[in-house]
Amino acid sequence: MKRRLFSTLMLSMTAWLGSTSAWAQQAFRSGKDYITLERPVATESGTGKIEVLEFFWYSCPHCNVFEPAFEQWAKNAPKDVVVRRVPVAFREDFVPQQRLYYTLEAMNLVEKMHIRVFNAIHGEKLMLNTEATIQAWAEKQGIDKAKFAETYKSFGVAAKAKRAVQLQNDFKIEGVPSLGVAGRYYIDGTLAGNMDRALKVAETLIAQTRQGR
Repeated sequence: MKRRLFSTLMLSMTAWLGSTSAWAQQAFRSGKDYITLERPVATESGTGKIEVLEFFWYSCPHCNVFEPAFEQWAKNAPKDVVVRRVPVAFREDFVPQQRLYYTLEAMNLVEKMHIRVFNAIHGEKLMLNTEATIQAWAEKQGIDKAKFAETYKSFGVAAKAKRAVQLQNDFKIEGVPSLGVAGRYYIDGTLAGNMDRALKVAETLIAQTRQGR
């Protein structure tokens, strides 16, 4: 390729990228594609980090469908992005699954077992909605029965479940799956149109947060 042609092409590409960037920044609007919280929520990610929360419920079919895409997205997230999952409890009968998630987290089993829980509920049609059914299932997965039971009933797990409810209330969660970005923004499939687009909205808000806007 000749230098002049290359230079012309590069200038055209630069202009196109600039216009594309400007379009992307204008494409998503607060109040339409996402909500800007009136009161920002304190994050736990630390200085220089941008926190992204995924609010979910194991028995939610939409969460089950979204999980593979979100897991891949989380694995590819930039180093300054901290991803945390938050199991919701809209009712008291959601709490056993909250405790299940935080028990797996405390035992360093989320990476191995998280998707298995979804598969058990939505693929095998198991009712993992009580302490007894959850503990029986965990034992069948080869998890130490005594350690799982102790962790499930621990103060640490109870505290995290309580904190999760506080977060869902602070973000005014309408449904799941949904996302919280930087303690300032709320996104769900209804606002964004679908959850794939919600991830694009999240990426835009992450970029805006990184730029200090």
